[in-house]
Amino acid sequence: MKRIQRALISVFDKTGVVEFARGLADLGAEVISTGGTSRLLTSAGVPVREVSNLTGFPEILDGRVKTLHPRIAGGLLAIRENSEHMEQAAQNKIPLIDLVCVNLYPFVETTRKPGVHLDEVIENIDIGGPTLIRAAAKNFQDVAVVTSPDDYMPVLQALKTGNGIMDRQSLFELSLKAFVCTARYDGQIAQYLSQVGEESHLPPNVFMDFVKISDLRYGENPHQRASFYKWGGQPAHGLTAAKQLQGKDLSYNNIVDLEAAWNLIREFQNPACCIIKHTNPSGAAIGQSLREAYLKAYETDSAAAFGSIIALNGLVDRDTATELAKLFVEAIIAPGYQPEALSIFSSKKNLRVLTAVFGESVRDWARYEMKRVTGGILLQEVDEALLGEESRIVTTRRPTDEEQRDLHFAWKVAKHVKSNAIVLARDGRTVGVGAGQMSRVDSVKLSVQKAHPTAKGTVLASDAFFPFRDGVDEAAKAGVTAIIQPGGSVRDAEVIQAAEEHLIAMIFTGLRHFKH
Repeated sequence: MKRIQRALISVFDKTGVVEFARGLADLGAEVISTGGTSRLLTSAGVPVREVSNLTGFPEILDGRVKTLHPRIAGGLLAIRENSEHMEQAAQNKIPLIDLVCVNLYPFVETTRKPGVHLDEVIENIDIGGPTLIRAAAKNFQDVAVVTSPDDYMPVLQALKTGNGIMDRQSLFELSLKAFVCTARYDGQIAQYLSQVGEESHLPPNVFMDFVKISDLRYGENPHQRASFYKWGGQPAHGLTAAKQLQGKDLSYNNIVDLEAAWNLIREFQNPACCIIKHTNPSGAAIGQSLREAYLKAYETDSAAAFGSIIALNGLVDRDTATELAKLFVEAIIAPGYQPEALSIFSSKKNLRVLTAVFGESVRDWARYEMKRVTGGILLQEVDEALLGEESRIVTTRRPTDEEQRDLHFAWKVAKHVKSNAIVLARDGRTVGVGAGQMSRVDSVKLSVQKAHPTAKGTVLASDAFFPFRDGVDEAAKAGVTAIIQPGGSVRDAEVIQAAEEHLIAMIFTGLRHFKH
């Protein structure tokens, strides 16, 4: 790059642009601009040359055509070390442009406006901006391209330090940012337009854009490399927006378990705690306080709680922190912590303590979840439902009020247990959890084994229907008094009959919650 002599500035987001343009002018650069940007800079006392003055051609078509001109394109794309390019530029009186500062029309923001019409969306597809950005980025060794206000001050500082010249590596990094900017913009447009008029709720095309947050020490196992990414072009949300207040760096497995814990704990409004091991809850509970909820969750399986991930849905106080500090855990996540709680945790230097936003709204890609398969991905809506519209009691004996509360609690937990999932619960806490077994009756047996000898008097939640009556018979042997399950088996009549024989109350939810 030669010393900067001319800069083209045309931005929609005008944050910081006056200061940036003034800094460029102070370095001796001629500032060229268009429309609203030009008027803003002029009013701020920055000397500006209109693009139409440079091209000899006016802005036309309601501003759709401003910078689409050979004198602009040539000034950006001419390679300074190519004598033929320089000769052609001179012959055609093309002034060289050394810096482009552009950001784009707010396409995504426009699509989110309530009741927005397609015509308005189309008008917010930028044409000239991406053209300028791509041209400058292609010729990065000669042209600096700036697409974000975040880069204004660093670029000015680099130019001042370099006496109006930027080094090649800095120019290349700006070019890479520029191509990411236009790729993201085009992807957002294609994603939106591909769904216009589509009857399916899921898009016919998926354009993925992720930005690395951090490298991780390793993946699920030490021989696997791994990194953590967030959705690009969107504000961070969920775990990507969580703040780590203390402790070692998060591992791949920590993040996977934290996601499972946070998704489960968000099911509850009353004080609640869940303890996660290998993405499954080893215990979950609600209580009058977070401390009570934690102690009840811990009681489910105290052995499994060692080395776990713990999530709570309220402000962690001193009493709760005191109990948590007695156990070795990998990480704790909650909406917030009292200073006394953080002081208690500070003695455990390796304990990862995170805070995240509870109850944040879900939009855009957060509504979907995906899994990779060889050669493609699976995409589905997040399972946000709980009960089906035809939820009903199917047995003669109706659940008591206490059983109803526990069934509802157990059903929420079962949503977050790997299939086949069986959850035994009583008094607002899990008593036994059977996860990931190949047959449903084995999951029942496992949950009873975990609960022994406290299974008697519990309720049971099953994430999918019982294919045979054997699962109900096993539950009855253990003393289960009520069951909640989706129903829908060809043997539902036999399953209901088994419940009737054992005087077990049974609810059909009409909604399944498989989790693979």
